[in-house]
Amino acid sequence: MDQAQKDDGGLVGRPSTVVPGRFGQELKVEQVRWSRKQGTGNPSRPIFVLMHGWGSNEEDMADLMRYVAPYNDYASLRAPMVVPGSERGMFGPGYTWFHDMRPEQEDLDRDGYAAARAVDAWVSANIPEDRPVVAMGFSQGAMLAVHLLRINPERYRASICLSGFLAPGLVPGTAPADERLAGLNKPVFLGFGSDDTTVPKYEFRALAAWLDEHVWLHTTEYDHLDHAVDMREMNDLRQWLGEIDVTSGLM
Repeated sequence: MDQAQKDDGGLVGRPSTVVPGRFGQELKVEQVRWSRKQGTGNPSRPIFVLMHGWGSNEEDMADLMRYVAPYNDYASLRAPMVVPGSERGMFGPGYTWFHDMRPEQEDLDRDGYAAARAVDAWVSANIPEDRPVVAMGFSQGAMLAVHLLRINPERYRASICLSGFLAPGLVPGTAPADERLAGLNKPVFLGFGSDDTTVPKYEFRALAAWLDEHVWLHTTEYDHLDHAVDMREMNDLRQWLGEIDVTSGLM
């Protein structure tokens, strides 16, 4: 183990063979798309913090907001790392939160913790403490929407997990709030497709089971949907947000 790993208490792991760097290395969010000019939104409503998946960018998640919560502000974050080879793509670079599309075991613990810390630090620096925050993500971003509750649950009003997965919690210190999360009754929406081949169905089941023990969970499996979202899910999500008063201005 090198000195950097020792100094970080083992939270930085082995080198990645996919995205240059080490699993768990420190990250920083620098590129953001705001729904409107910063500071000119509606502070009486919660703001959504959006996180995209592997190879995508901040525009992808922003497009969903007109279906989900068109009257709420949002900040759509760009992941800090570039997917190798995507620079030459037709649509420009794709970005990633993790050093692989879907790391496993200790690698996922370390990368999930590092990325969630980066998002949480950005929230702390850019959103007033009295403004409720809803974390929403797809795939990698969905994993982060859950993991933010595992590091700082008091800061987030609710989480939306679209086709996500769960860090196993094998590396000590990577999910420090797990023990107190269950007592906070945080609302979480989990949606996934029956035909998803990117995240195995047993991982969705494991995620749903874990969430059911730690949060106030609403979960739906969508027939004939692959690793994607569709209007059925958006409609359900919009209704759920209304039921828990997230999209109202009364909070």
